[in-house]
Amino acid sequence: MTSLINNIRPKPDQVLVDIADYVLNYKIESKLAYETARNCLIDTLGCGLEALEYPACTKLLGPIIPGTVVPNGAKVPGTQFQLDPVQAAFNIGCMIRWLDFNDTWLAAEWGHPSDNLGGILAVADWISRNAVAAGKKPLTMKTVLTGMIKAHEIQGCIALENSFNKVGLDHVLLVKVASTAVVAELLGLSREEIINAVSLAWVDGQSLRAYRHAPNTGSRKSWAAGDATSRAVRLALMARTGEMGYPSVLTAKTWGFYDVSFKGNAFKFQRPYGSYVMENVLFKISYPAEFHSQTAVEAAMTLHEQIMKAGKKVEDIERITIRTHEACIRIIDKQGPLNNPADRDHCIQYMVAVPLIFGRLTAADYEDGVAADPRIDALRKRIVCEEDEQLTADYHDPKKRSIANALTVQFKDGARLKEVAVDYPIGHKLRRKEGIPLLESKFRTNLARRFPAKQQKAILEVALVQAKLEACPVHEFVDLFVI
Repeated sequence: MTSLINNIRPKPDQVLVDIADYVLNYKIESKLAYETARNCLIDTLGCGLEALEYPACTKLLGPIIPGTVVPNGAKVPGTQFQLDPVQAAFNIGCMIRWLDFNDTWLAAEWGHPSDNLGGILAVADWISRNAVAAGKKPLTMKTVLTGMIKAHEIQGCIALENSFNKVGLDHVLLVKVASTAVVAELLGLSREEIINAVSLAWVDGQSLRAYRHAPNTGSRKSWAAGDATSRAVRLALMARTGEMGYPSVLTAKTWGFYDVSFKGNAFKFQRPYGSYVMENVLFKISYPAEFHSQTAVEAAMTLHEQIMKAGKKVEDIERITIRTHEACIRIIDKQGPLNNPADRDHCIQYMVAVPLIFGRLTAADYEDGVAADPRIDALRKRIVCEEDEQLTADYHDPKKRSIANALTVQFKDGARLKEVAVDYPIGHKLRRKEGIPLLESKFRTNLARRFPAKQQKAILEVALVQAKLEACPVHEFVDLFVI
């Protein structure tokens, strides 16, 4: 028995159309979104500068072929590299995600929308340098901020109701999709070409989450987003040549994304694209820790002081209970050996044990030297997570978006400290007034790691003033960060 296959090319899937129309036509009017984007920009670049202190990161940077320099290419902040936009996007994306210490978005799917900056900044810089070389006007940093807002929105709105982790796919898939759309618009692609480019992003094989979870947790989670945003640049450039797209890439029976990778389910959407995600994004300000643990670390810091005042030591602790939300348990509740820094910064027991013992949690605390302290693993074994269904509900509530953790310490002699609960981390929108001065201080600290005082001052004079930053040509802003 045979059946004819319908070979009539369908109209593009509505998801593709909505993304293309948003990046082409939606005008960002929100002052809050632009102000938050500027804070996101400086925090993201600052985290990238700190990552340059780690050889595991820097070994991956530079041109694919050593010594290659691209005339009018995009420059990589904090380095001397000038690269093609695809490789520059990887470099920037790798740097800014390495320490897992900047923005986060938590919903049905989680992720880090600032990862899109790798492709956005690289392409905008490359376009600007070539425009100047041709006697034309460069792009300004307002264009970069607009691109950031839109990439945040695409990634975040899809993530609100659609869990890719539950089907084993990594959230960097959404970085690739969002970066492709925004970069394609920056490159001047038509509506049809943008739809083609975004379809190419969906048709790609997508990253598995194996490298984020035991027993395979590893350093790929630090460069996966750089890989995704650089792939986005490559796909957008291919679409610019007229390379065809695949209009029903999501909905095609048997062969489309929904059937192959999403258990036959279509995406759900809570809201249309606007500027909601950037306005509500979460910043990692105090601790370089996976975001579901941020409030737990803050509570642990408080308990460290209480333990000292009570004349106790961590060796006196019988048990620590973490009352938490389901996502925290699914991602970072981990026992057994921790094999590398990437393993440790995705273990809530480790991220609670270190501040309880030392009264701090820094990026260096994930390295082998600190991890070798036997007190850490001994204390980890006595830390237990328990889900509170109300905390899980509050985590998903769009009006609350809490990331709560509550810690209780019980000692071997029967004594117990009162539970310390923290509902919102300092980087949450509800604590923005408290957090932004600390975010700016963090940026100053990261600048001082890499640049002399005069260069720091020049960067701060532009980066901390909204109007100056928005008006600054992209290539001139990037040049401020060149070694």
